[in-house]
Amino acid sequence: MLNSNTSILIIYTGGTIGMKQNPETGALAPFNFDQILSEVPELRKFGFTLDTLSFNPPVDSSDITPDFWVELAAIIEKNYENYNGFVVLHGTDTMSFTASALSFMLENLDKPVVLTGSQLPIGMLRTDGKENLISAIEIAAASRNGQPLVPEVTIFFENRLFRGNRTTKHNAEHFNAFRSDNYPILAEAGISIKYNYSFIHYATQQRKLKVHPELNTNIAVLKLFPGISPQVVDAVFNTEGLQAVILETFGSGNAPSRQWFLKRIKQAVDKGILIYNVTQCHAGSVDMEKYDNGLLLKKAGVISGNDITFEAAVAKLMFLLGKNLPLQQLTNEVKNSISGEITLAIGK
Repeated sequence: MLNSNTSILIIYTGGTIGMKQNPETGALAPFNFDQILSEVPELRKFGFTLDTLSFNPPVDSSDITPDFWVELAAIIEKNYENYNGFVVLHGTDTMSFTASALSFMLENLDKPVVLTGSQLPIGMLRTDGKENLISAIEIAAASRNGQPLVPEVTIFFENRLFRGNRTTKHNAEHFNAFRSDNYPILAEAGISIKYNYSFIHYATQQRKLKVHPELNTNIAVLKLFPGISPQVVDAVFNTEGLQAVILETFGSGNAPSRQWFLKRIKQAVDKGILIYNVTQCHAGSVDMEKYDNGLLLKKAGVISGNDITFEAAVAKLMFLLGKNLPLQQLTNEVKNSISGEITLAIGK
């Protein structure tokens, strides 16, 4: 499934994977990623073209912004015809946000874009970076009958390949940093890499890649908690220029039934602010018809996020708001699965 004519572009954006320990000071610092073959000589055994491109300076994943996503998407677009696949090395803290954003921005993608990183620097003896990098490259290069095996935006970490916009970072201590609670893994790496083909998206027809660089950040997040006050809710809804709010609710999409709270929700909806209901639970889905408290939100005009992750919800709203759609069309679009980010239940 690997071809000697294959070419893969490795894009190093920053993060732990691209660091080495200074033998004199003991501090971690980025190394010249153009020298990756010296750090990971095993890559030479692939026998196909591996090129590297590095952000200069590298970007700490805590400093990621939508402008970074635009730059990264532009790099992929510029090099799209020259490579069979792309491996993006990224810090783990916001990797799920970036993977989600790329899944929306890269319309008609039919080549692998595999994000990976590590919990330990690649220059350390026990690093998980080498295995993550080697497997990510193999997945990006894998094809069958001339077609890539995984032509979508994914995250590979600790032997598992996930749909990027279904992931959440859940562990800062162990190598298995990511989970995809609401969607099956796309592949698992053991002695061989086993692909779950029925869960991978394959386009029915080939179309030209279209990149959407317009992102609108006029969104806010309102995370509910017992005892939340009117002042906190007002501080969010009175944000100047606000166009959409992610309402992080309890359980299957429930919120307080107090009159003051519902009044503010209805006022925001009437002002044209889209309110997107996303559960605080990592697994499961919003169902506003399951309990009375959820039904009150639905009647007030709140839109269900189904089983979307928080990270994908942020990227999806920025992407859709960037299209400057009329409110009704925006409302309809946010309910749809654009890039496999939600599971639509029949009849809901």
